[in-house]
Amino acid sequence: MQNAFRNWSDLRIFLAVMRKGSTLAASKELGIAQPTVARRIEALEHEIGLTLFDRDTRGFRPNEAALAILPDAEAVEACAAGLAKTVQGLTRPRPIRITGFSTNFSARVDEIMSAFLELNPDIGFEFLPSAKALDLTAGEADVALRISWSPQDPNLICRHISRAQFTLYGGRSYAENHGLPDRPEDMKNHTIFTYQRDDILLVFHQWLLKYLPETAIKRSFSEVSVMEAAVRAGQGLGIMNIRRSEEKEREGTLIRCFEPPEELSAPHMVLIAPQAYRRPEVKAFAKFFIPRYAAIFK
Repeated sequence: MQNAFRNWSDLRIFLAVMRKGSTLAASKELGIAQPTVARRIEALEHEIGLTLFDRDTRGFRPNEAALAILPDAEAVEACAAGLAKTVQGLTRPRPIRITGFSTNFSARVDEIMSAFLELNPDIGFEFLPSAKALDLTAGEADVALRISWSPQDPNLICRHISRAQFTLYGGRSYAENHGLPDRPEDMKNHTIFTYQRDDILLVFHQWLLKYLPETAIKRSFSEVSVMEAAVRAGQGLGIMNIRRSEEKEREGTLIRCFEPPEELSAPHMVLIAPQAYRRPEVKAFAKFFIPRYAAIFK
């Protein structure tokens, strides 16, 4: 017996005729010709081996068979709509999750992001400021703006941006009242601040301990911005990023103590998870963002 069903489009036409009450009204609803609606109903009846409509001078009238299959036809329609919604969600660009130290998200970086969004309004971003290096391979983020003293996972896509340099700085008032050390060995005669967190390598703190006893470090900060504010206020000396400090140096509110020690220099990179890079929106963002981001540090 011929009762297999394989064509959803014919079932969609069946539902339109049932709801609109005629092939003419259904054709207007579907945007197809009335004779085509009638032919597709006949094709559906032939395929499932049932007559669904009685034909007379008044048109198509649904019979008991049509009423019996209507709930199942509507269930198929609902499943098709659910499938379409799921597929749309899977194909729609997901937000690009970008992690980095809070200072990475500067006004100039925001300008690059805004320019990209103007060209790609359907793509969104989720910013994850974090001193801790999130695990890209585990899916904690898609893209990382990172300065790191540790080797990176070779599976990550890596684009070198610059060589980040750090050294000791003091504020103008501190320099006027106490002077500044000309070399690391002279730090023992000054008020030194450090930066420490449980979730990062203590590169700066360990470097300071090469020249100072632990007890000589007067204050410890867990936020770089707070330490920088204390240094600018003349309360003590602290290690800072040279690039980040350039404007304050020009203003005279920060003064560099000595040239950056090589031990404190580290690669500045953009890292991308391979699984994220396979997404068209991430690849497009990387192509747009990386050269413009690198230009900031030239």
